[in-house]
Amino acid sequence: MYIEVLDITLIIKMIIIGLVQGFTEPIPVSSSGHVMIASEILGLGEQGFTFAILTNTASLVAIVFIYRKDILRLATNSIHYLKTKNARYKSDFFFVLFIIIGSIPAGVLGFLLKDYIADNVSMIVIALMLFATGTALWLIRNIKGNKSESDITIKDALIVGLGQAVALTPGISRSGATIISAIAVGMKQDTALRFSFMLYIPVSLGGVILGFSDFLNEPNKTDLAIPYLAAFIAALVMSYFAMKWFMGIMKKGKLVYFSYYCFILGILLLIFF
Repeated sequence: MYIEVLDITLIIKMIIIGLVQGFTEPIPVSSSGHVMIASEILGLGEQGFTFAILTNTASLVAIVFIYRKDILRLATNSIHYLKTKNARYKSDFFFVLFIIIGSIPAGVLGFLLKDYIADNVSMIVIALMLFATGTALWLIRNIKGNKSESDITIKDALIVGLGQAVALTPGISRSGATIISAIAVGMKQDTALRFSFMLYIPVSLGGVILGFSDFLNEPNKTDLAIPYLAAFIAALVMSYFAMKWFMGIMKKGKLVYFSYYCFILGILLLIFF
């Protein structure tokens, strides 16, 4: 009976972590930082790379589902452009090309620095990075860009891609860093949002592929199967609704609210941790 109680408690805690991951992945407040904070509060400690990949995969599935029509259109039109060189499909082809280019910095740095980043993070670091995220959100609060998908350049893609690479540090929001960078180079808010989450797809997918061997070598994966599955489902469902909510926030141009949140949470971390 005691073992069963422990298992149920673990499942509940994993569901909470999954909900935290799912809610914070789309919004500019750092999902990795929040997962570390929640794990510390719940007494779970560091969840490890396998768990991070699992919950990120859940968020990836939700975001791919939301953008499924855009993904299909971009893929189809890019193939048509390669076959026909028809100018009608050119902008979609180059949008895909810039997504690939923008994914390179985070992909390379993530592969090289995965273990270093994981071993050199503390609550103080997360707090400081939240202050940095909040400051950047505050600075771009009044910028109104005019670039649509067809106006994006290779320079823009690389700048946004570097923003995504910086966000490998817990406390720096991935969505925040890419959206901030995209708005800073002049993209309209809806274009910035779409480009940001299209960038998330290949990098997250790459992480899943690289982390698959870690999952296979996980010594406790059988015992953790149900808690991990519960966390996956929680993250999947929450990511979907959080992304829909965040899309509405972006339409209203209210990113600055997340700046206030980052400042408040950063102060609380410095006080209590």
